[in-house]
Amino acid sequence: MDLGDRLGTLRFLIHDRDPLFTTAFGEVFKSEGLRIVTTLPRTPRMNAICERVIGTLRRELLDQTLVLGERHLARVLREYLKHYNGHRPHQSRQQRPPDIETQPVREVADLRSARRKPVVAGLINEYHCAA
Repeated sequence: MDLGDRLGTLRFLIHDRDPLFTTAFGEVFKSEGLRIVTTLPRTPRMNAICERVIGTLRRELLDQTLVLGERHLARVLREYLKHYNGHRPHQSRQQRPPDIETQPVREVADLRSARRKPVVAGLINEYHCAA
């Protein structure tokens, strides 16, 4: 319990139905005013989806970045979120980003007209057609 003053800003504790989480464990958090939310039974993919997102963040961002503090982490995550939703290809969407509907439709141009744009402090490169 190294949360200190931040414990007051939390509202929920989400965990699965592992027997490791005993009633006494939950009571500690309930006494601090947190609402305990357990994952639904027989939903094995719920944890897998969360673990996949966390793995993506670690591999593509956090393993290659020295985070200097909470504000720095928030800024880096905000920039990565823009890249993730606006440019990064997703397998489940036929290699299209989630926000593809908000982007203008362009013809496939000559490959020599591609321009590189560094994002997330130069850690990731996005490639766009030159105008």
